[in-house]
Amino acid sequence: MNQNRDPKSLIRIARETGPEIAPEPLDLPERVRELRKSRGLTLEQAANQAGLARSTLSKIENGQMSPTYEALKKLATGLEISVPQLFTPPMREKVNGRMTVTRSDEGVAQATATYEHELLSSGLTKKQMLPYRARVRARSMEEFDGWVRHDGEEFLYVLTGVIRLYTEFYEPVEMRRGDSAYYDATMGHNVVSVSEDDATILWVTSLA
Repeated sequence: MNQNRDPKSLIRIARETGPEIAPEPLDLPERVRELRKSRGLTLEQAANQAGLARSTLSKIENGQMSPTYEALKKLATGLEISVPQLFTPPMREKVNGRMTVTRSDEGVAQATATYEHELLSSGLTKKQMLPYRARVRARSMEEFDGWVRHDGEEFLYVLTGVIRLYTEFYEPVEMRRGDSAYYDATMGHNVVSVSEDDATILWVTSLA
């Protein structure tokens, strides 16, 4: 099998696709303000809970004062978090409005000795999932160079034909059109077609 085009390689390529995003520097005053507001506290309420003067907290939030460690400890206690959490940026908001459409037979083809993959939604970079359709050529386990394993979880849905799903820790499962499976992809797995014609399946693999 061409190792540069095996499923594990496709996962790696998908994870590496797109520019690296550098972390944004933390804005402590903004972080403190967001934490206070997320708890529905006024400046005075937060200051009282932290044992700080209202004017001190106001100066911290407006970047007019660099708080001492003692002030940070009081602030963290008042906001009911740990000091390190003050310096941990919030999770980025999910990108809104991202969308791509892949028309029938317009996916990116990647062939191997055992599968013909068609990568879907290839127009989006830094995806959390890798969806792809596969035509299953293999008819026996002997056609594979060992188990396929990779990080993440995987969802499989049979589109046409009949397949047999082999996994490292379970008995082989025969699956027909409309059947699906969800499994840990670090467990060895392979799929063969037991139809007269090649079966087709939809695979969705987590990338995060």
